[in-house]
Amino acid sequence: MQLENILWRVEESVAVVTFHRPKALNALNSETIAELGQVLDAVAADSALRALVLTGSGEKAFVAGADIAEMAALSPLEARRFAERGERTLARLEALPIPTIAAVNGFALGGGCEVAMACDLVYASDRARFGQPEVNLGLIPAFGGTQRLARRVGPARALEIILTGDMIDAAKAREIGLVLEVLPGDQVLPHALQVARRIASRSPAAVALAKRTLHAGLAVDTATAGELERQAFALLFGTEDTREGLKAFVEKRPAAFRNR
Repeated sequence: MQLENILWRVEESVAVVTFHRPKALNALNSETIAELGQVLDAVAADSALRALVLTGSGEKAFVAGADIAEMAALSPLEARRFAERGERTLARLEALPIPTIAAVNGFALGGGCEVAMACDLVYASDRARFGQPEVNLGLIPAFGGTQRLARRVGPARALEIILTGDMIDAAKAREIGLVLEVLPGDQVLPHALQVARRIASRSPAAVALAKRTLHAGLAVDTATAGELERQAFALLFGTEDTREGLKAFVEKRPAAFRNR
């Protein structure tokens, strides 16, 4: 797979995606969005992968936003299609059965903040900056930012960030729940990889069902969500991994999960 704007590699069972447009601070253009879609195709097709980590190249930016030069030439219809491609791609990222982790190493603005929010877990460098500055251009977020931000930090705080267009630093992002931990710049990717490997050592079926149940439960009432949880719990008793996990606990040894 030949890619121009994204680097990706696999370390054991963890895929690492690096946005790589250094001259544009890794900004998302149509080509980069298409390439991310290709990577997601490859990740979804590889049953050996257990986690996905996303980061940006260089020290300045995770993804500094969408490519403004490209956007400036769009007609309303083209803008609609651009927004649909971006949101569709991030929805696929969000829906992956494996955990996705953003290692935010710098600016995560506009589309970059939206990429981070489409991930399950977000860890940030102490030099990271977050924001949805689209209002400064006379625009609003278009890749799901209004919805995911409100669900991450609450509607009032989301409106403050979106309507002012102001950036917030990593410490503030952690305070409001946008990120989980803030680390020194050289530690954020190693930390994300460490968490990814720890999750990768768990039962893939249990991880996937936990993720699916949590997301599905947020969209329904608590009684329905509880039933979804019980069904998923019971379903796992038909897997070899659950039997292995229970047996290993009784025998006081590490479990050897095989995704069966």
